[in-house]
Amino acid sequence: MTMRAAGALTLAAGLVIGLGACAPAGDAGPSTEERELVIWDTGILGKLLENGEPDLENSFLDQMAVAFEEANEGVTVTVVQQGGDITANSAQFQAASIAGDGPDIRIQYAGGPTLSFAEFFTDLEPLLTPEIIDSMAGFNVNREGFSADGRILGMPYGAGNLFTVFQNHAVLEEAGLDPADTPDTWEELLANGQQVVDQTDKNGFWVANLEGYVGAWMISALVGGELGETVFTQMYAGEIPVDDPAMVEAYEAFAAWGASGLTNPDAGQVSNGDSTAGFVSGNSAYYLVGSWENNNMLDAFGEEGVSSFFIPVLDGAAHPNIGAGGPEIAISVTEYSENKELAGEFLRFLADPANQDIFVKLNQTQGSNHRDGDPAMIENPLLREQFEQLAEATDGVTFAFDSVMPQATIDLFYRVNAGVFLGTITPQDAVAQLKASYESEIANQ
Repeated sequence: MTMRAAGALTLAAGLVIGLGACAPAGDAGPSTEERELVIWDTGILGKLLENGEPDLENSFLDQMAVAFEEANEGVTVTVVQQGGDITANSAQFQAASIAGDGPDIRIQYAGGPTLSFAEFFTDLEPLLTPEIIDSMAGFNVNREGFSADGRILGMPYGAGNLFTVFQNHAVLEEAGLDPADTPDTWEELLANGQQVVDQTDKNGFWVANLEGYVGAWMISALVGGELGETVFTQMYAGEIPVDDPAMVEAYEAFAAWGASGLTNPDAGQVSNGDSTAGFVSGNSAYYLVGSWENNNMLDAFGEEGVSSFFIPVLDGAAHPNIGAGGPEIAISVTEYSENKELAGEFLRFLADPANQDIFVKLNQTQGSNHRDGDPAMIENPLLREQFEQLAEATDGVTFAFDSVMPQATIDLFYRVNAGVFLGTITPQDAVAQLKASYESEIANQ
């Protein structure tokens, strides 16, 4: 047992229901053989304290590791946090996998970031059960090639995040705007931002786009509004060209936003890691991000001071009632792992709906993707609000560009987003670069 586990037994006690779910029916009982399961997390299911130690009170992954060790004598679960830089930790995992000395389990973003490493991941179908696969939504986005009969390269976890606009009620009211009257289109949102600039000393928008992530959320939302919720999986399949005019139109809107003067002047130089602090300082009306910020927003503004809505689409869009985001988390087992059966046990353990409910309760950023998930676990009013809006999104939810495309194209996507916002790359050139990258990556698969 690890020191982490020894110091956290009281935390795990009473938290996890149905520990027996980690073993298949009819198993003679857990082995007492000394075994180690190594998990690499990309900052998705685990959390660290400032001193680098696991945040056992709030880290779902570390709580599950403790409970799994307790249920399986002789098993040690070692959780390694790769860090938050998507490009860097992908390169690290690829290098380790080529050498055959990576983890037994890797946790990364669903869709393209999982499919890009298909050669390193084993098919999960033999390791799971038909009941698990039938009871959890989102397996389709982790099937090889996004094919209905493709290998399952990752187990989806959580109902997914949604790209949202958080709004500071005090700033909007100072500008003479009613927070309850949310804009229906991107153009209306910009008009509101202009009113904030004209009527107050505040910015219309707080933006931290150094890495290009804000562009990823906006482009995905706007293109989805034009071409529908499956646009990017259709692009991956070659059914819609990457340089479709809707992509150029969305990038033109993004470039215009960057040049509008409605954002903080240093928007292109502010890192995503500093984004929350900038918005909660109270100097901006709107903040484009995602539901993963629900807790921070509630802590900063209180229930009456903040609300959210989906990123609105362009005026005249064919699919106006649409959101963007979707399944976010994939848990994969490496092909070279010498502990595949143990890894499968851990995935089956995580799949237990009671453990998924703990994930929801701890994080309050997305619901459970299990059909037996308990909706009472959703306590954050912003998350409840987003689920109500989701029910009204009759045009669906766009599975984002960077949730679909090959990893190299995703990395390029972020870079061109940063350049377009600053005006150093034209919308047309950005789309042309993405098309060339996609064609190169697909040809090499």
